[in-house]
Amino acid sequence: MKIQTNQLLQELRTITGNNLRFGESLLNQNHKNLNFRKSEESWSVLECLEHLNIYGKFYLPEIENRIEKSKFRESKSDFKSGILGNYFANMMLPKAKLNKMKTLKTTNPIHQQLNKSVIEEFIRQQNDTLELLEKSKVVNLEKTKTSISISKLIRLKLGDTFRFVIYHNLRHIRQAENILEISKIE
Repeated sequence: MKIQTNQLLQELRTITGNNLRFGESLLNQNHKNLNFRKSEESWSVLECLEHLNIYGKFYLPEIENRIEKSKFRESKSDFKSGILGNYFANMMLPKAKLNKMKTLKTTNPIHQQLNKSVIEEFIRQQNDTLELLEKSKVVNLEKTKTSISISKLIRLKLGDTFRFVIYHNLRHIRQAENILEISKIE
C-alpha cells in the first residue's frame, strides 16, 4: 500500500477523533448498558475498551519513545507500507460482519469488575494518540520502526504501527457500538 503521508495521518486522526467522541458519549451511559454481554463468553462495552487500554499501555509509550529517539527527522511525502505491517493493519480493519479473532489471555479482560474509569483511560489514550500523530509529522514513518507487543524481534514501520493500533481500536469500537445497541433492546 502506498499513500500520501498527509492523507494517511488525516485518515488516522479522523478515526481516532471518532473513537474519542464515542468514548465521551459512553460517559452518559448507565452501568447496566456498559456491562451488558450477549452471552457469558462475549465482551461488554467496558471489556472492549479495557482490551484497547491494555494494548494502548504498550503501544503509546513505544510509539512516543520511537518518535523522540528517531534519527530520521525528515518526513517523506509518501508512505509505503511494509508487507507484514500492511497484513497486520488490514487484518484489524472491521468487516461488514466482524470476524472473530482469538485474544491473548494477557489482553482478555472478560469478567473483570470494570467501571467508568475504563472509559476515562480510553479517552486519555485517544487524546494521547492524536498528540502522537501530530508529533509524527517530523519523522520518517517508514524508517522509524517500533517493536510489537507479541515479539520484540519483529519491528514495524511507524506508519504501519499507527495503522495497526488505530484500526484495532476501530474494530473494537464497532464491536462496542453493536453491544450497546443490543443492550438498549434487551
